[in-house]
Amino acid sequence: MAHNYLLEIGLEDMPAHVVTPSLDQFATKAAKFLKENHLDFAGIEKFATPRRLAILITGLADKQEDVEVDAKGPARKIAQDAEGNWSKAAIGFTRGQGMTVDDITFREVKGVEYVYLHKSIVGKPAAELLPGLIDVVKSLTFPTRMKWGQNDFEYIRPIHWLVSLLDTQVVPMQLLDITAGRRTEGHRFLGEAVDLADATDYVAALEAQKVIVTPAARKAKIAAQIDAIAKATAWTIDLDADLLEEVNNLVEWPTAFAGRFDEKYLAIPEAVLITSMKDNQRYFYARDAQGHMVNAFIGVRNGNSDYLDNVIAGNVKVLTARLEDAAFFYAEDQKKTIADFVARLDTVSFHDKIGSMAAKMARVKTIAGVLADQVSLPEADKAHLLRAAEIYKFDLVSAMVGEFAELQGVMGQEYARLAGEDPAVALAIKEHYQPISAEGELPTSTVGTLLAIADKLDSLMSFFAVDLIPSGSNDPYALRRQAFGIVRMLAAHHLAFDVAAEQQAVAVALQAADQVGTLDYLKNAKALTDFMRDRVAQYLSGQAIRHDILDAVAGSATVDVAGMIDAAAILTKHQDDADFKAVMEALGRVVRIADKQPAHVAIDSALFENSTEKALHDAISAAKAGYGEQPSESDYQALRALTPAITDYFTETMIMADNPAVRANRLSELTGLAAMIHQFGDVTAVIVK
Repeated sequence: MAHNYLLEIGLEDMPAHVVTPSLDQFATKAAKFLKENHLDFAGIEKFATPRRLAILITGLADKQEDVEVDAKGPARKIAQDAEGNWSKAAIGFTRGQGMTVDDITFREVKGVEYVYLHKSIVGKPAAELLPGLIDVVKSLTFPTRMKWGQNDFEYIRPIHWLVSLLDTQVVPMQLLDITAGRRTEGHRFLGEAVDLADATDYVAALEAQKVIVTPAARKAKIAAQIDAIAKATAWTIDLDADLLEEVNNLVEWPTAFAGRFDEKYLAIPEAVLITSMKDNQRYFYARDAQGHMVNAFIGVRNGNSDYLDNVIAGNVKVLTARLEDAAFFYAEDQKKTIADFVARLDTVSFHDKIGSMAAKMARVKTIAGVLADQVSLPEADKAHLLRAAEIYKFDLVSAMVGEFAELQGVMGQEYARLAGEDPAVALAIKEHYQPISAEGELPTSTVGTLLAIADKLDSLMSFFAVDLIPSGSNDPYALRRQAFGIVRMLAAHHLAFDVAAEQQAVAVALQAADQVGTLDYLKNAKALTDFMRDRVAQYLSGQAIRHDILDAVAGSATVDVAGMIDAAAILTKHQDDADFKAVMEALGRVVRIADKQPAHVAIDSALFENSTEKALHDAISAAKAGYGEQPSESDYQALRALTPAITDYFTETMIMADNPAVRANRLSELTGLAAMIHQFGDVTAVIVK
């Protein structure tokens, strides 16, 4: 007989961003518990509001399945002596299985007799096992935790009730002073506590108490209400997915409403209006039929439509206060020029061990110039890049960013545009922060991309220069994120970027510009190179690259980001080829010998002792003629074409010849070939079967 089991954790209101991941974690850990305890089930339904996390396990088996087990023990010659007496090993084995030596049988395995015990294990009832789910409740992890009362126990918020119901029966469970039962709480203001008769009554019983416990149903109701407002007003309302998710996790019984603010505030830049509404107040915004923002906001109340006019009036009052501040700051900022702001950056510290923000901008301009020359950036774009680098942090000292920190870059673009800067410069000022997360949006413009790389590279080199290197989980300056951002940008634009060479070029340029100060930018150059190597590996791990190919590419002697990414893609493309094994084995053999005993003498064909030496030498010379500086499909095909010659060479040629000159000649041939192979990383790490 199949059963349904409900487990609900009742809490004080959780932060919105915690609700969904906590619910997913709850369901995942519960499923793992059931599988580990061999309790079959059909599925797990998930429910959550700000005040509760709940799961309903459906199709739950009555009990564990009965299991027949054959346990293998020691060999017979160890279990019994010559007289047939049982040894301590045999007695200990049976005792550990909860049986006696009378239960022993013998079976022959590969010509040797072993002790066996046959056990019939009767499955435990589900009701006997389910109380163990309290450990799942306790094990949930959260970004922040708190204590309450006199308890040492920590959780995201204080727990107020537990529901543990197997069909109609309460499954005993205790957490601190809370005893699980069948009573759950309705809406804080609109509902009451309710006793559930059956686990499957959960959704309907709480809806009657003005709580929609199914997140998808609650979200659909919010979306439908907002759509109704849009149709009634002829507005287009941006139903931002992230905001909708957040609002959904702030309410139990949603009621959407629209409010109006004074039209004069539309003179404020849209980015400020959107931030004030969306980020600060959790409001959606609207546009008219022409796409212009209207002086309106759409909020979602945790309650019904009673006294909704009062609710709207209160929200208008709060939003108006924020918009009034924004209007004031915006007006104050217009009284200053970009040069005024830039001058103030001398007094803003980037880091006390590194220097001011103004000094950072000067370094970034130098680095940007190096990058521009390396990628042969057109002169007009280079001029825009250097101008952007001169001013790109200026909005940090604006009144608006001082109040709305999340608008840094956004206000820089807006103020640069108003000041008459070229649109490419203004856009780069905004884009240099990107990506702002591991999977965040990348800059769309070349100028913005190069400025973002220059800014992040300066941060990496500066912090490494003062020994502020991330270790373990400690990364207070988000250097891993910045390095990963560089990797993603280089990959997107396919820019050549040898990390070690880049550091050297930047250090030389900064020295020439007298911008080094007391810092040694090459002090931890190898550490930074290895740090970037790890970020490339991180990037590739998210690209469905086979583990051994990832290891091969990460083992590259140099860290040319785009080259490593290309190498991984090419090896992955050919990993299922019929000859991939032969190619990797041949190239790997070359590398193992050459890396162990490299030689660098001029190849003397007069020292060739068989035809395979000349054949390989000629084939290598032909391959080199079209070989590029970065891994490419044609380079792989060139190495692939060498495979027969390499195989014949090793069949006919003893590399470690007695004659030192012949030996050096052969090793030098392989060393040159290995240098070509190394363009694809350490191919010896590729696993072929």
